[in-house]
Amino acid sequence: MASALLLAGCAQSVDPIERLGKKAAEGVHPHGPAPDQTYRRWGLTEPLARPPQPAARALALTPGAGGRTLPRVLDHVPTRDPVVFLTYDDGAEHDPRFVDMVRELRLPVSMFLTDSVAGPAYGHFARLHRLGAGIQNHTLDHRVLAGLPYAGQRAEICGQQDRLGSRLGLRPRLFRPPYGSYDTTTLRAAADCGISTVVLWRAAMTPTDLVYAHGEHHLRPGDIILVGPDETTGPNLRERTARVLRRVQQRGLTAGRLEDYL
Repeated sequence: MASALLLAGCAQSVDPIERLGKKAAEGVHPHGPAPDQTYRRWGLTEPLARPPQPAARALALTPGAGGRTLPRVLDHVPTRDPVVFLTYDDGAEHDPRFVDMVRELRLPVSMFLTDSVAGPAYGHFARLHRLGAGIQNHTLDHRVLAGLPYAGQRAEICGQQDRLGSRLGLRPRLFRPPYGSYDTTTLRAAADCGISTVVLWRAAMTPTDLVYAHGEHHLRPGDIILVGPDETTGPNLRERTARVLRRVQQRGLTAGRLEDYL
C-alpha cells in the first residue's frame, strides 16, 4: 500500500522535522531593498532621470561695437543632451519644503535673485546653494533696465553682484534682466559687472500650464524654463515645479544644471 502511494506521488513524509522544514520554506519570500518611491511624494509618477555629464565646451561670446566682447544672450542652450533647465526669479518664496524637494529629487535649479525681494531670506538660498542650486543675478530692485542710462543699469547689476558677494560669498556669471527687458547698454553694464551670459527663457510655467515665447509649442532639449513667481493664489512653488517636471518627463527629458552648460 505504501509503495503504491509513493509511486502515485501522493505520499507525505511522516518525519515531523521534515514537515517543519517544508512549512518554513513555504513561508520564506525573497526580500530586496524597497524601491525608492521618493518621487511620488513630490507629485511625479516616475523617478526623475539623472542628467548626462555635459561635454566641456565654451559658447562664443558676442562681439560688440568696437570689437568689445559682450555677454551672450540665450533662451535655449544648443545641446543634444535630453535636458531642460529650471530657473526661478526674484526669491519671494522661502518654502523650506522646496528645499526638501530639491534635496530628495537631487533637482538642479538656478535661482535669479533680486535683493529687494530675496534679501530678508538669504539664509534660505544659502541652504539651496549648499544642495547645488545655482545662485544668479536679477538686479537690486527689479527695475526695467532697457532705456535706463548706463550708470543706472550698472548700479542695478553690479550692486547685486556686490550684495550676493557679501551675503553668500558669490560673484555670479549669469544675469537675467527683470521682465526679460534689456538693450545694448544692459549688455555693456553686465559685462563690466563680470557677467558672461544674459539668460532669458523659451518656456514659462503659468498657473495653468507652460507657455512658449516662440517656436514649437513643446519642450525641446536645451530649453530654458522660467518657473515664474506666484503672483496669484495659484499652486505653490512645489506644485508648479512638479507640473513642469511632469511635462518634462512626458517629452522624454530631464532637468540639467544650467551652470554646467554655460
